[in-house]
Amino acid sequence: MNKTPAPKDIVLKMLKEDHFSKWLNLELITISKGSCTLSMKVTKTMLNGFQIAHGGICYSLADSCLAFAANSYGFISYSINTSIKHLVKVNEGDTLIATSKEKKLSSKNIRYEISIENQLNELVAVFTGEVHVSTRIWTVD
Repeated sequence: MNKTPAPKDIVLKMLKEDHFSKWLNLELITISKGSCTLSMKVTKTMLNGFQIAHGGICYSLADSCLAFAANSYGFISYSINTSIKHLVKVNEGDTLIATSKEKKLSSKNIRYEISIENQLNELVAVFTGEVHVSTRIWTVD
């Protein structure tokens, strides 16, 4: 019988080769089976022409949170449908915290909602995502 690795070991392996998440300077706050919380600070290089965070920044933070939460079960999982709703503008220097919440779990798919708040506890975006759960088990060296 194959034993799945611990959630943190899976995420650390994922991060090892995830250059985009490294560029975002993501900080893993918590990880457990089906759940993840990440934080990051918005830098000048993440701003658009209006001098607010590019919409892709919140999307990318939430997408990583989704990936880590879904893969934490030990089976390789891929997103199949995602969307985001932006609620409050995000500025340079803001600290963003993304928290996953499992909404529906089946043997083949998992649906999540990722809430993103700033350092003032304002909800700045809500991301929804669905992943396909494969039968391939993560291996960690």
